[in-house]
Amino acid sequence: MPRTTDHREKTLVAPAIIAGVGVHTGQRVRLAVRPAAPGTGIVFVRTDISDRDNRIPVSGDAVIDARLNTMIENAAGVRLSTIEHLMAAFCALGVANAVVEVDGPELPILDGSALQFVQLLDRAGFRRQSVPVRYIEILKPIRVEEGDKSAMLLPCDRYEMRFEIDFPTPVIGNQVVDFVVDEDTFRSEIMAARTFGFAHEVEALRQAGLARGGSLENAVVIDGDEILNPGGLRMEREFVRHKALDAIGDLYVLGAPIIGRYEGVKAGHAVNNKLVRALLAQPDAWREVTRVEELAEAG
Repeated sequence: MPRTTDHREKTLVAPAIIAGVGVHTGQRVRLAVRPAAPGTGIVFVRTDISDRDNRIPVSGDAVIDARLNTMIENAAGVRLSTIEHLMAAFCALGVANAVVEVDGPELPILDGSALQFVQLLDRAGFRRQSVPVRYIEILKPIRVEEGDKSAMLLPCDRYEMRFEIDFPTPVIGNQVVDFVVDEDTFRSEIMAARTFGFAHEVEALRQAGLARGGSLENAVVIDGDEILNPGGLRMEREFVRHKALDAIGDLYVLGAPIIGRYEGVKAGHAVNNKLVRALLAQPDAWREVTRVEELAEAG
């Protein structure tokens, strides 16, 4: 059964703490998600930095690098990377306000999906707050391209997502997923899908100082026509489902869930952030609304 919808902002009941390794840095980090007051939004705090402002509020403008993950930075030059999986969990579970403390430069990758972040938030519990949820309602189509990759936002009366990928290996091939972005669908079809990569790329990434924490424990690794992970895939079309997971997290840097339809073709973090910036640069293409306002207008 669908969950009863309550259009008030949500935070946590209690702090939630977890530790793990950063997929790119290989550094072990501790993460604590704490409740926050209405209007706070999602704010990351680098607790290992004390000589300057260590708070990084999430926004579309805060994203400074989106090549292999989503990295944010504040005005003091403090950075944090690989926020997208936790951001996807926040979006799907309706968490509008939280302070996330992390003692390193990158969030832990955990199992490469959003599953353990969802479990972490579930353990903490959720509390409704006194203010209505803000939504970004798409009024006009916005589209960006980068080579054969594209992403667009279209008007729609709910949050929908379609994602398509196409890889030459038969292990992946052409995959499409099309769904309504809500908590139930995220939990049942999206959150457990893991990040993936190709064995021939790993050495080059490590020479570039990346993927130092990557392993078969936190990514699906493909070598030619074979999946190296002993357990294989968790679900049908896991690859495209993970790309959709990333997109949900990448779009939540807008600070509010979307009322609109996202369509991505081969899009990654960089194209998603390009779409976010294109939307913000065209203020007549969207508006901020609450369901309370919408119900009042309908009445």
